[in-house]
Amino acid sequence: MYLPRNLVSHLYLQLLKSHHPLSPPVLILVALEPDALCACRILTSLLKRDYISHKIHPVGGYAHLTRAGEELVKPMRLRDGGSGGVVVCLGVGGLVDLEAILGLEVDEEGNGGCDGVDVWVMDARRPWNLSNIFGGAAAVLQNTQDQDGVLAKEPIGVDKGEVQRTFRQGKGGIIVFDDGDIQEELTRQRDAWFALEDMPEIEDVGEDVESDSEDEEEAGAGSDGSSVLKRKSWSDREEDEEGDEEEKENERPRQRRRSNSSTPIPSSPSFPDYRSSHILQSTPPSNQLSSPAKQAPPQPSAKSLRRKFLKLRQKHEETIRTYYAMGTSYSEPISSLMYSLASELGRDDNDLLWLSIIGVSSTDLYGRTSTGVSLTDHDHAATTFTGWIGTRGSRIRQMLRDEVRRLNPPELTETGHEVTRGMATDAIPTHARSPTDSSIRLSPEPRFLLLRHWSLYDSMLHSPYLSAKLHLWSDAGRKRLAKLLAKMGVSLVQCKQSYTHMDMDLKKDLRQKLLTVAPMYALDGLVPPPSSSHGGHDKEGWGFVRCWGWKACLSAADVAVIIGAMLEVGTHVPGTFQSGNGQLPTPRHSPSASNASSAEEVTATEEALERFYSAYDALLAPTALMHNIPLAQSLHRAILRTGTSLLQKRQLRNLRAFRMALVKEGPDVALFTNPGALMKLALWVGEAVKEVDKDDRKSKKKTRGGMPLVLGCINDARGVYVVAGLGGGGGAVGKSKEERQQKEKKRKEKEQLRTQKREEKQAAKRQARVNNGEDEEDEEEEIETEDESEASSGSDASDDESDNEETSGRALSRNRFGNAFQEVVEETSARVRLDSFEHCVVEVKKEDLSGFLESLSMKAVVG
Repeated sequence: MYLPRNLVSHLYLQLLKSHHPLSPPVLILVALEPDALCACRILTSLLKRDYISHKIHPVGGYAHLTRAGEELVKPMRLRDGGSGGVVVCLGVGGLVDLEAILGLEVDEEGNGGCDGVDVWVMDARRPWNLSNIFGGAAAVLQNTQDQDGVLAKEPIGVDKGEVQRTFRQGKGGIIVFDDGDIQEELTRQRDAWFALEDMPEIEDVGEDVESDSEDEEEAGAGSDGSSVLKRKSWSDREEDEEGDEEEKENERPRQRRRSNSSTPIPSSPSFPDYRSSHILQSTPPSNQLSSPAKQAPPQPSAKSLRRKFLKLRQKHEETIRTYYAMGTSYSEPISSLMYSLASELGRDDNDLLWLSIIGVSSTDLYGRTSTGVSLTDHDHAATTFTGWIGTRGSRIRQMLRDEVRRLNPPELTETGHEVTRGMATDAIPTHARSPTDSSIRLSPEPRFLLLRHWSLYDSMLHSPYLSAKLHLWSDAGRKRLAKLLAKMGVSLVQCKQSYTHMDMDLKKDLRQKLLTVAPMYALDGLVPPPSSSHGGHDKEGWGFVRCWGWKACLSAADVAVIIGAMLEVGTHVPGTFQSGNGQLPTPRHSPSASNASSAEEVTATEEALERFYSAYDALLAPTALMHNIPLAQSLHRAILRTGTSLLQKRQLRNLRAFRMALVKEGPDVALFTNPGALMKLALWVGEAVKEVDKDDRKSKKKTRGGMPLVLGCINDARGVYVVAGLGGGGGAVGKSKEERQQKEKKRKEKEQLRTQKREEKQAAKRQARVNNGEDEEDEEEEIETEDESEASSGSDASDDESDNEETSGRALSRNRFGNAFQEVVEETSARVRLDSFEHCVVEVKKEDLSGFLESLSMKAVVG
């Protein structure tokens, strides 16, 4: 089931009304990422204000999620002695069937299920698992009868998976919070899902659809002897089916069943295969053998009905398979969705708004775009893209800027001149307005790193954007940076001291100088453009800054960088990384699992919990954030150091479908065994290589937006490689409304022309048969077969066109590494662990890496 965006507060209000002191606590399962962490902090703030008890449980992967389901979720069920309750999944489980992962599926005897456990799912990853949004029905159902009098089951207050206002929670079920994608984009998938649900059971013998062209030729041949045996085999099947049907006539009518075929295992989450889940049985008409009246129109044969049915079923199955095969992408961050919940409840304030801003700002650090984890051309995103990075992302960021203005109005003590000057100033704020100032302000943030807490030179040197644009991994790039600073009129002595201690005039004019110099070095988007509206109200691209009196002044991007470093590195002192730091727990199916002691697993789990709670407490604690700034600086020094080494030593190899690099040695190898840190390094290298390709006009490979990249890092302690796949990005991920309307108009015109030609052709054949005096029944059967074949081919062509339009229009270069990894695992004997919520990150045994990469190079890694 899914909760539409306009009812985002519906379930929370019901929880608030039904909660009492003896109610079980709300269980919150949180992913180890900044966006989910901010959403968790917003949710717990709401629960604390309403005196609702809750329990937070961090989850690091599918193995941890399965263990949490077995130890924490299943005991909550009524049949297991629990009292029911609510489980909230934040950034967890959107891509897999949660009923199977949490152990809440219904067994063959009809036992099990959610049974009083309501699971709320909020996840920005796509594609959704359709079992969660269109299945996951509540336990209490209302019995209704369809037009044929067949008993059906529909959840109370749910219409085709959509939760209505009459829905009441408490009986159990999977409920996905929709940010708008489901209602806007999954109409075809929803129709296909429920069409498969309502289909009767017919056995697919495998020859019905494949023999269409042969049957048409046989029907035209008439007396051809080759068709006798085939027709005889079909009649035998029809007689057997009629005999089976007579035996089943007295049985109770079959109730509609819910398909639950998506059952990925924790170590290898996979997408559902609907071909095996819908094995159907035919029900031929009872009047098939009776001779029709002379005036009555001939009835279609069971053979043609079966063929038509199987084609329709395969069409719906293909729609669902195409949706899963599109690759991964990202939609609205869940911290933004959680802030919408707070706004609906009237609980919005500066703290919750700041948390939402941090969560939204963190998506850029991890390359989370509408094309998955990939590179994106930010310079033209707002005008070209229609996904999260483009129009939709701009709309949400504009909403956040409006909220900042609403919740942080000018103080009454300020004069009109001061207010106007403060709105139009180009200076980057570095301190609060007063000792008690805790407001959020808009700031023209340049694309530097930790500017307020580093020197200007180091902030520019470690910026992933400038590193790629100026080629700062080389000596020539460093000289180019020094020349840029010289053109700005900033001496090396000034720019290498702390930014807060720089000359006041230099800091005041920094933005204007950057705007002047940026076009000379093709640094479009380095700083937000000047405001185009009167009074400075148009601040597209501006960042967010918050001060806590004289304690600290941090931008939202700075906080996201610090929190990410705390989750990936921990609270270790910089320069003391050990080989065991950042390890994931040893997988159960790994050959080394038997040799790993339980003490090591406990240590790894405790370390992950320590990282999570340290970052959780630091979100709204400026002192803790300032204390961990050296940690973030150390992480990005390691990224620059390792990325420079890979590029200078030319360790990148070009394979058929992607580039590849391996981190095998160096002082920072242990650091990049964490998937988050490895992904940041991959983004740094990918941006640099993309700019090299763009500058090299003689390159034979003219890629659009950069080639995909596979980056691996060895973990000697466990004998595995952590491998991350980064999509190349590039290309528009959406079309304008006018273009979509024009394509739809052309498709309808083609369909009308196809229908007209088919009718003319049928009329000509009918007239020819009448002139020849052929049998009407054979005529009608052949016309039905031909009509069905042409109609299905036309619909398939239009569907393929629509699918291609959807794939090429919305997601030209989506990250398909998760699908490719799964295909390699199924085809080879490589020992691979797919445990991360990021399906583009896997662990491969050191001995199997070469074969794994060889097979991966033959797959489509972007779609």
